[in-house]
Amino acid sequence: MIDQNQDLELYIHIPFCIRKCNYCDFLSFPSDEKTRDSYVQALADEIRQAGNWLADGLPERRVSSIFFGGGTPSILKGDQVRRIMEEVREHFLLKEDAEISIEANPGTMDREKLLAWKTAGINRLSMGLQTTDDRLLSELGRIHSFEEFLANYRESREAGFANINVDLMSGLPGQSVRDYEDSLRKICGMKPEHISSYSLILEEGTPFYESPGIRERLPDEELERELYEMTGRVLSEYGYEQYEISNYALPGRECRHNIGYWTGVPYLGLGLGASSYLNGARFVNESDLGAWLEHPFLVPDERESYELLTRQDLLEEFLFLGLRMRRGVSYKEFSRRFGCEMKEMFGPVISTYIKSGHLEENDGFLRLTKAGINVCDYIIVDLIGAIDK
Repeated sequence: MIDQNQDLELYIHIPFCIRKCNYCDFLSFPSDEKTRDSYVQALADEIRQAGNWLADGLPERRVSSIFFGGGTPSILKGDQVRRIMEEVREHFLLKEDAEISIEANPGTMDREKLLAWKTAGINRLSMGLQTTDDRLLSELGRIHSFEEFLANYRESREAGFANINVDLMSGLPGQSVRDYEDSLRKICGMKPEHISSYSLILEEGTPFYESPGIRERLPDEELERELYEMTGRVLSEYGYEQYEISNYALPGRECRHNIGYWTGVPYLGLGLGASSYLNGARFVNESDLGAWLEHPFLVPDERESYELLTRQDLLEEFLFLGLRMRRGVSYKEFSRRFGCEMKEMFGPVISTYIKSGHLEENDGFLRLTKAGINVCDYIIVDLIGAIDK
């Protein structure tokens, strides 16, 4: 179960963007300057009240990472980001080495903002590129070109950012294997500390989902597997190590915030529609902007949704999230959290998949093999199915 003195992560949601991308189903939308000003004011109120609420119940909990996500957080003015960070520092206990990330999209960044972020204490950028092909960028609905990304990346280095992630996507409509490999190699050659590579998923309600004929332009399962395997090969050539299904980093540059999420570190979501995982419960903020602006902070069980997790829920999440990590799930940590040995509960299933070459044991961890990654969902279903037996 959760340790009362465990670290805490903060997720700060900024739902605004210049224009919604054709594949995006996140809670995000265009806005005017007045709306953004009101939002930052309400967010400051929520941070203040949430910090006081947390201090009453868990006064020793320290923040180990902060992640500004969106939407497009870099749409905010530099002073607005600074104000948010000032409120966080005033009302939460931050660890000295806290990782503080902001998602920053090309076309919404400039030197002034970069310097303001540095002053505010942000020490990691996550830049959304997706592809180096301008034709594909336009089809995705991105607002920038590859040249604009290059200019923003160069400015980021000049501003002193020494920890940068670049997001890429594979399986785009009409994207060839050569197109994708070209994107990988161009970005690897720039030596960002971290690269995230995701396969496009058609999400219901997005323009892509409704677009006639788009499914015929997407890769089949065999090609998707080829693209995924190529990602690992190419990034390995440049010194990147895969530490999670879709994430690669130079040694020691893994995203600490994401690792916390996959290993069950509690997190508090701040902002419109933000999710939290704390004290054995999941709860979600109001997703209607007008209603949230009126009451930006509510105690957890008064939120839009609140769920107290059962032991079964925690078991399932431990397996589902932990197996995304290349190191896998820890036998020792499982025993500490749940009071029994993992092999007592899952022994036959584990043995079956070890024999088939889909799971392996290494230094006290159970992890997916490369072959196992391709059938990860089936393995997890079988493991979860063994819980009740």
